Amino acid sequence: MTAPLTPVTLTPGQAHARLAEFTVIDVRTPGEYASGHLPGALNLPLDRLRGALPELRQAPELLVVCASGARSENACRILAAEGIPAATLAGGTAAWAAEGNALQHPEAARTVWGMERQVRFTAGALVLLGLLLGVLIHPAFQLLAAGIAGGLVFSALTNTCGMAAVLARLPHNRPRTADLNATLAALRER
Repeated sequence: MTAPLTPVTLTPGQAHARLAEFTVIDVRTPGEYASGHLPGALNLPLDRLRGALPELRQAPELLVVCASGARSENACRILAAEGIPAATLAGGTAAWAAEGNALQHPEAARTVWGMERQVRFTAGALVLLGLLLGVLIHPAFQLLAAGIAGGLVFSALTNTCGMAAVLARLPHNRPRTADLNATLAALRER
């Protein structure tokens, strides 16, 4: 029996030094990917990862990235459970760019807010709405604000985000079929 794989975490400097060795998989939404990604990265949103396992098994060394490192850590755990070795980028594309490394931008891509920014906006808007409705209509609406606050605390404690999972399903964050097919084809060619 083989020991389970342990995902490896690389700093931006370590990843930059070895970038040419990796097949870079960006697990953010297509909108986030379009806002800037590591050079040569292929976009494979986290919720589509399991469907690409056959192609990922065949790919050479995998480096999985996201905005901050949380989703790529989750992806690496999924891959490790399937016996696929992968590394994650500590701090994600934010840390990559903060160290002065270039981000690639697809031509004619529309820019969509990053998932973290979308979550902050949505959570803030729902809290304000709950408080406003609680004052103007009925105090029970303040439970909406309390529910969002509880969800944010849970999110921080578990390093997961249910709101991000819901927002990722919105049309502007969904992968376009042709893009996903192109990613899978690129993985098969490696």
